[in-house]
Amino acid sequence: MSDVIDPDGFRANVGIVLMHGPQVFLGRRSGGRGWQFPQGGMRVGETPEEAVYRELAEEIGVEREGVELLGATSEWLRYRLPPRYIRRNQRPLCVGQRQRWFLLRLAAKEVKFDFRRTAEPEFDRWRWAGWWEPVREVIFFKRPVYASALTELAALAFPAGDSPPLPEWWDKVTAAGGRSVAASALR
Repeated sequence: MSDVIDPDGFRANVGIVLMHGPQVFLGRRSGGRGWQFPQGGMRVGETPEEAVYRELAEEIGVEREGVELLGATSEWLRYRLPPRYIRRNQRPLCVGQRQRWFLLRLAAKEVKFDFRRTAEPEFDRWRWAGWWEPVREVIFFKRPVYASALTELAALAFPAGDSPPLPEWWDKVTAAGGRSVAASALR
């Protein structure tokens, strides 16, 4: 696989928010290294939508026919890797990710997730979580992107305007430079 890394060092990537009812899929990274949404890099010549369906099948074993695409973020969202996570010997150098986030709804009432579609599975466990919960569960440097993606996608996930209220911990967990990430979009 050939990563798509832009001139600024950001790797093109897609993020997947998979809904089942009002809840979202959250996977535990193999080896107990935290919880996150499925996501993955785009291949050269691949569209973001093609990458979404490939990553969905590879990471959790769900095929395109098993989901309904509800929408995507309007812009690419970026995060920078902390210095200790940058692989300095990799060329081109990747300093972070630029992600397009997609909202999918599980079409079936029940599904059996399969994490063994690749030689190195991304996840070893999963659970359904409340809409905002992944912001608190994901590794610290991804929190602003998760907050922005979920805030924007909430209008598509809850078209009647009944999105869950922000939790009590929101401002503390999403604080960036003394301000709450994306909270103003919901107020």
